Amino acid sequence: MVTQQRLWPVYLMLAFATSTWGSAFVAGRFATETFDPVTVSFLRFFFAALILIPMMMILEKDRPKPSKTDWLLLISLGLTGIAIYNIAFFTAAKYAPIVKSSLFIASNPVLIILLSGLFLKETITKRNVTGLVLALTGAVIIITNGQILATLRNGLEPIDLVLLFAVICWALYSVLGKVALKKFSALTSTTYAVTIGTLMLMPFAVYETSWSQVEAADWVVWSSIFHMSIIVTVISFLMYYQGIKIIGAAKASLFINLMPVSAVILAVIFLDEPLLLAHIIGAMFVFTGVTVGTRTKPLWIHQQKRKARKTAS
Repeated sequence: MVTQQRLWPVYLMLAFATSTWGSAFVAGRFATETFDPVTVSFLRFFFAALILIPMMMILEKDRPKPSKTDWLLLISLGLTGIAIYNIAFFTAAKYAPIVKSSLFIASNPVLIILLSGLFLKETITKRNVTGLVLALTGAVIIITNGQILATLRNGLEPIDLVLLFAVICWALYSVLGKVALKKFSALTSTTYAVTIGTLMLMPFAVYETSWSQVEAADWVVWSSIFHMSIIVTVISFLMYYQGIKIIGAAKASLFINLMPVSAVILAVIFLDEPLLLAHIIGAMFVFTGVTVGTRTKPLWIHQQKRKARKTAS
């Protein structure tokens, strides 16, 4: 059994991975200034696949061969988490404020926890629920700038429906990823999903992209795409997959709430978006929710145990 103390490196790994995803919003904004969302999605995963495929061939020589049922699962991963989700993601990055889009997607844990309990029979604890409520409360505060009633009166905009679709796709991807990890390693699962998703995106990207767009892309655009390919996709995806395997999809999903916090900070720095008091208060709720939702025992119990061991020695 993995102890709480040994889980802290896993929590830090998940915190880094999901916080890095926040940078994809800003990078996506830069990239979609030249390319269409479908093209940005394709380029992001095309370059990632060039790294992942050799890694899998070298490091996973004894990987199991997918069966017909496995291929259906892997295709579903590529469709939900790579192709459809990223088209919606970059559409939002292009047309919606970063603060709004990143924090809307923070509602992912709701569906992930529900689907994990329903389909994977994972235990949903009171701490999971409490942490989830706190984290989502923070997300609501930030996305509405503290004006919740006014937002409810105005209703959803068309881009909100795109973001809602993205939430559903990512929830399905996270739960399907847990199933895939029962047979395949994190590297193999990610490589198959990225490769399949890239092949799905390729015909649409080729159709939409003109040579003049490629010539117009400057170093900022290409740097943004390479950042999303290497850091956000390869490194962070592998970390998130490994985290799901160790602590479960329901608990790992709580860390997704760190993504909007990092996105807001980067949007303020690089895009000059305003940082309001509501953003700060909401971020405090998010961090508290992640801490409460992932800790199985209060901190003071571990401190008492350490003192007892020191006294005994």
